[in-house]
Amino acid sequence: MLSNFIPYAYLIVGLVLLSGGADYLIRGAVAVATRLNISPLVVGLTIVALGTSLPELVVCVRAAMAGAAGIAVGNVVGSNIANILLIIGAGALMCPISANRNHFLRDSLLMLGATALFIALAFTGSFAAMSGAIMVGLLFAFLLFSYVQGKKHGTDDLSMIDMDEVVADDVISPARATVWVLGGLIGVAVGAELLVNGATIIARGLGVTEEVIGLTMVAVGTSLPELATVVAAAAKRHTDLIVGNVMGSNIFNILGVMGVTAIVTEVPVNAQILSFDVWVMAAAAVVLVPLMLSGSILYRKEGTVCLVLYSAYIAIQYVGVERVIS
Repeated sequence: MLSNFIPYAYLIVGLVLLSGGADYLIRGAVAVATRLNISPLVVGLTIVALGTSLPELVVCVRAAMAGAAGIAVGNVVGSNIANILLIIGAGALMCPISANRNHFLRDSLLMLGATALFIALAFTGSFAAMSGAIMVGLLFAFLLFSYVQGKKHGTDDLSMIDMDEVVADDVISPARATVWVLGGLIGVAVGAELLVNGATIIARGLGVTEEVIGLTMVAVGTSLPELATVVAAAAKRHTDLIVGNVMGSNIFNILGVMGVTAIVTEVPVNAQILSFDVWVMAAAAVVLVPLMLSGSILYRKEGTVCLVLYSAYIAIQYVGVERVIS
């Protein structure tokens, strides 16, 4: 009987180690960079932005290498859906979410472009090394563009980066920062191993595909850093950071996480994701644009709608007959 709970323990412990390891890794690396007098703008665009997507990256690479490609692709698609419907929905329930119209329009176009590229490449049947190289190249172009915009308009132009977080740990000693970096790396690596193993066993036990587990349990778990950022931003009433962080995370998930994973190993795409989930991801991204541009504010009723839609999406994953393994 106890053995039935072991995979769930793996999943929970893995998520805790992933989230905690990424947090300490980011804080330690930021502290080291700050002591080296590296620009906060550069730190924000690299360590903080890439670090918050580290759980998704490590899980996807580990899953793909373990032959669980469904978890890898499902994690990216599911995380992007959760970022918009779950995280923005939860943020809107806490307080009305507003965004700078110009910043939002620019970032939303980048997110929509990345989403369209992901879908186009997915319909080739797999993400190969060449596809991964293209996505990673576009990610570097995106980072360069963000850096130029930040230098031109000031760091406030980077709506997806919380600059308070960037400089929060500059008083940490070098020794402690080093321990945090090494400990964070170990935590992320071990957490990814436990999470992938647990998720794979759970999928088999429940009689559902790995894609479903990746789209739901794993996706929500690896989105915890973004959720924590939303809670902190809502508490400070920095609601522009909520939308910026979500769009930035979605761009990083597609170009960075899937791009690097495809370079490491080819990732096949299951037909069930192509027939339904990528279109939910695209619809969520598209619907967000008119919602924000119409009044530039999301209130509780919009947040409630987002959460209801996400709940319906999760329900479909587990009751859809076509998703059950015969």
